[in-house]
Amino acid sequence: MGKQYNKVIKRRRRREYLRRKKQQAGNSVATKTTTAKEAAPADEAEEKKPVAKKAAAKKTAKKAAKKTAAKKTAKKAAKKAAKKAPKKTEE
Repeated sequence: MGKQYNKVIKRRRRREYLRRKKQQAGNSVATKTTTAKEAAPADEAEEKKPVAKKAAAKKTAKKAAKKTAAKKTAKKAAKKAAKKAPKKTEE
């Protein structure tokens, strides 16, 4: 699980880095007429979007986990049934 979790962390860090870089580029181009108070509501709107995406991602992750768990249990049951079944011998 460690590798998979590290991958998620890397993606999150990269996304945050790109967001900061984009914001910094936007600030350097912007003129001094805009104030910090006017720019703040736009930042709040950006913050709300990833939350919705995270919730959707969590739901899909849970569904995928349930499917894999169901597959594993079905596989185990099939193996047990195969072991219990009497083997045919040639006569």
